[in-house]
Amino acid sequence: MKLANSIRVTVFAKPEEKEDKIRERLISFFPFSLEEEKIPVKRSRAASFSQRQISIYEVELSKERHTNAFLKFVNSKLDAQQRCMLLSQENRLDDNLDFFIRFSKEHLLNNECMLTDSGDCFHIRISIAAFPRKREVALEVAKKIFN
Repeated sequence: MKLANSIRVTVFAKPEEKEDKIRERLISFFPFSLEEEKIPVKRSRAASFSQRQISIYEVELSKERHTNAFLKFVNSKLDAQQRCMLLSQENRLDDNLDFFIRFSKEHLLNNECMLTDSGDCFHIRISIAAFPRKREVALEVAKKIFN
């Protein structure tokens, strides 16, 4: 069953951070080899408010086998309390039926999954596959993902 149309995982690397470590942790956050599956890790640059150069790493999944495997993997990393919190916060689902999750960068770099509301995070956007395309249907799909 198709649960997501696409998934995008993004993380920022500040100049004072170990960029290679952040990139490697991003790659290892997937339950399959991005290289073998020919999924690129895109890197772009942006200037911060203080004009420091920040690297932005992004991985986008669009094939059903990739999105379902990733969702299953992320769900396995969450405890029951975290899954319950995700489902209770309906503001995580926007009008485009995109569901947003943030994992603490500090914790993920230490191989721990901790939800956060801060900006220093691994940001996940899940485009929910809902038919008909309605908020209520998308919330039901989210419940299937995180139950």
